[in-house]
Amino acid sequence: MHKPAKPLEGPDTYNDQIRIVLVETSHSGNIGAVARAMKNMGLGNLWLVNPVSFPDEASYARAAGASDILDKATVVSTLDEAIADCVCVMGTSARGRKVPWPVIAPPGAAAKASQQSEAGQVALVFGRENHGLSNEELQRCHFHIHIPSNPDYSSLNLAMAVQVMCYELRMHYLKGLEGGDGSPYLKPMMAPGDEGWDVPPAPVRDVEGFFSHLEQVLVDVDFHRRDNPRQLMTRLRRLFQRAGLDQMEINILRGILTAVQKSAGAAETAKNTSKAGSTAGEQE
Repeated sequence: MHKPAKPLEGPDTYNDQIRIVLVETSHSGNIGAVARAMKNMGLGNLWLVNPVSFPDEASYARAAGASDILDKATVVSTLDEAIADCVCVMGTSARGRKVPWPVIAPPGAAAKASQQSEAGQVALVFGRENHGLSNEELQRCHFHIHIPSNPDYSSLNLAMAVQVMCYELRMHYLKGLEGGDGSPYLKPMMAPGDEGWDVPPAPVRDVEGFFSHLEQVLVDVDFHRRDNPRQLMTRLRRLFQRAGLDQMEINILRGILTAVQKSAGAAETAKNTSKAGSTAGEQE
């Protein structure tokens, strides 16, 4: 029916403690899309409450490389069966209630789910595509999760809603690794000197050499006049220093400047030769 999928990432995931519960999903393709969203973020514990159709080709086609999530999905008849052994249940809801219920935004829900998962199974419950969870089903949840989407168009596709929560769970998990926000998964790589950049930053002497070279080339091609600079080199200096050049980039730029000088010199030589020939012809 489907191609074998690669396994989940390994022992550094807590995916078995957090279960994603889908209630009476009407389109099996959405189940596959949910499986894909889960595996993207390292989760693999999928429960299905009375799906209209599962398993089928549509669910596996939408799952792409996450067919292993579908292979081990647990199918039950009622929500009570899906949450009976859980220590914490959270249900997604976009509607206000007559009786106020504890409501958590996705980041807070991820933190609470992670904390509770140390004591036992935690269920994140998602309702039907057309009308979500019923009031009775929501009353079985300890907390309601509200995704603060655009109020003028607040309806999320089922897989999108699951992806939002799985992403928040993933981020909370990564921040909890040794090093916290310094985790290699989260550490930014923006410029030379950052961990992971392939070439060291260019030292000041090389950058200054580039600026001198650049100014000379601009003079050579009649773009810049030293006696009337008009802040040109100041602004170019600001531009390139803002970029934060590495050693390889400096070498490439110096090579370009040298090529420009050679080309400009060859053109000037040809121009002078042409003038000389023309003069000689006139003399004859």
